[in-house]
Amino acid sequence: MVEVVFYLKKLSYILAHMFQVINIHIQIKIIYKKIANCVIGKGESIDQSKRYLRAGPRKHNYFDPKNVKVAIVTCGGLCPGLNVVIREIYMCLYYNYGVREIYGIKYGYKGFYQYEWEKLNIEIVRDIQRQGGTILGTSRGGFDKEKIVENLIKHGVNHVYCLGGDGTHKGINALFQELKARKLSISIVGIPKTIDNDIPIIDKSFGFETSVEQAVKAIQSAYVEANCVENGVGLVRLMGRAAGFIAMEATNASRDVNLCLVPEFKFNLYGEKGVLEHVCYVLKQKKGCVIVVAEGAGDAVLDAKVEKSGEKDASGNVKLSDIGMFLSKEIVEYGKKKKNMEITLKYINPTYMIRTVPANALDRKMCIQLAQNAVHGAMAGFTGFTVGHINNKLSYIPLGEITKVGNIRQIQPQDRAWQRLLASTGQPSFLNEENKIYQ
Repeated sequence: MVEVVFYLKKLSYILAHMFQVINIHIQIKIIYKKIANCVIGKGESIDQSKRYLRAGPRKHNYFDPKNVKVAIVTCGGLCPGLNVVIREIYMCLYYNYGVREIYGIKYGYKGFYQYEWEKLNIEIVRDIQRQGGTILGTSRGGFDKEKIVENLIKHGVNHVYCLGGDGTHKGINALFQELKARKLSISIVGIPKTIDNDIPIIDKSFGFETSVEQAVKAIQSAYVEANCVENGVGLVRLMGRAAGFIAMEATNASRDVNLCLVPEFKFNLYGEKGVLEHVCYVLKQKKGCVIVVAEGAGDAVLDAKVEKSGEKDASGNVKLSDIGMFLSKEIVEYGKKKKNMEITLKYINPTYMIRTVPANALDRKMCIQLAQNAVHGAMAGFTGFTVGHINNKLSYIPLGEITKVGNIRQIQPQDRAWQRLLASTGQPSFLNEENKIYQ
């Protein structure tokens, strides 16, 4: 197993820097053969395929619509499309199934036991698809399994729809296990939401495309700022705590970025092959330099320590220091002290702008599909699942699959989108010791 890990790391390194590796096809073939020898041995086959239930309406319903009482809650950070999902859950339940008791839970999990429930009607939800944010409000934390379950029983609820990310889904799974243990006939459903796009298994989460679209606008502003002054640098920080999907896709869409830094790939800040040296090189070759950095990229710096406060938010996540501010200072100082270059740097942080806008047409369509199929699954009697696209097919996914420890979606060096980024920016590895494999 140790050998397999070694060869996989070596393969990841080669694929991440394929434009600098000689005879790459031969090296890849050799590594694949060595991995096969380690894993498969003498002709053994390994089946790692998984199959999930296709989403959609069923011929027979488990629940009688006349006896269905629904609770809808949004948890965690904001995301384009939340209101679209809320509206479509209501519309599908009310008009397709004839359900009449549909309630909104205010401000996340704590709303189950802390605030009065709001009965939804057509006047409330009619035009909310045009609005950003969530009409129900949201919050982090506030999860109390016992209090939530007791209030579900108290209100006679038998459908619960929870919109949220990985933390929210862990809460949904805990509620599911508790409901199962108590043998309660309550269907609990997750709808995955995160603009970081880091939820595993599913192809993509709603709101992501809208956020990328807004991020490109920020990059365009940075490009203008960088190219209207001498030695201009435009630096854009985007969301992405553990995965740099927004940064990567916005870079690919803009075509104006000179280097992109994400949490998945380690890099040196200083040295001959470091980021700072490359920025100065770009400034000498071109009129300006545009940099995109994901908020979690501070953990990928090898030769500098980006301090963290040590504090945690209500969801238990460590609060990150501002990598954008850190890089801004380092770039300006390096240019002045090492290159005798006066760098004019403009730092743009559109973090909260890109997540508060209404969903675009593509995300709206996705939100509608997710909401409708969540309702179809719950009405059929399924519970303890989340809904999402797998290979472009809507599926019902067990909560346990989504919430596995360490189960997070990240950019892989062999991903075509990442290879397109490297081809577009022309950026090197930013590693002073390129032969060293970093974990």
